[in-house]
Amino acid sequence: MGGIGSGRHRNFAGSPTTDEYRSIDIRAWKRDGLMMAGNLFRWQWLKNEETVASIIVFVGEHRVRLVYRARNRRSDDWSDFDYPVLLDCTQCHLGGHRPWFRCPGAGCGRRVALLYGGQRFLCRHCRGLAYESQRETQNDRAIRKAGRIRRKLGWDPGIANGRGLKPKGMHWRTFWRLSTEHDRCCLTACEGAMKRFNLSAPPL
Repeated sequence: MGGIGSGRHRNFAGSPTTDEYRSIDIRAWKRDGLMMAGNLFRWQWLKNEETVASIIVFVGEHRVRLVYRARNRRSDDWSDFDYPVLLDCTQCHLGGHRPWFRCPGAGCGRRVALLYGGQRFLCRHCRGLAYESQRETQNDRAIRKAGRIRRKLGWDPGIANGRGLKPKGMHWRTFWRLSTEHDRCCLTACEGAMKRFNLSAPPL
């Protein structure tokens, strides 16, 4: 079974992104009822329904304790880690409270919902990570948006598959709005691809 960080791959096109790191999300832990003081649980990462990494978490009143093994990316040696991460909480407008991690990075202490693994779990800023969307070009965003619209309409994935039919039960006004936005995104994506590969439109 792999340790934390053993499955990470660097994208050399720029700064690594949050998608390239295993993360822990305190919001998911709260939703699953795990954030009760005195609780102990194992958090796992799965690939093809098999566990590829895991950590043990001890929940205290004002901190969690993380226990796991991690591989050194330079030497490939394994090390054991066992350290606390402080917790904080804020009141929600409709009652209750929202828990947060305090980043354990040196001199940091940011209040965050997500920490990203490596040898230690740190916030996005301490890890120097970008969101995947920050690395997208305009045509990348257009393709992604077109894909979301296609899922709403129940069309086959991929703009190369062309348009589909109106879903049963959808109002025509909604369909025309979504399909028009889809076509606009496809045009933006095609123009971006042509510019990238130095292509010109065929004559009419």
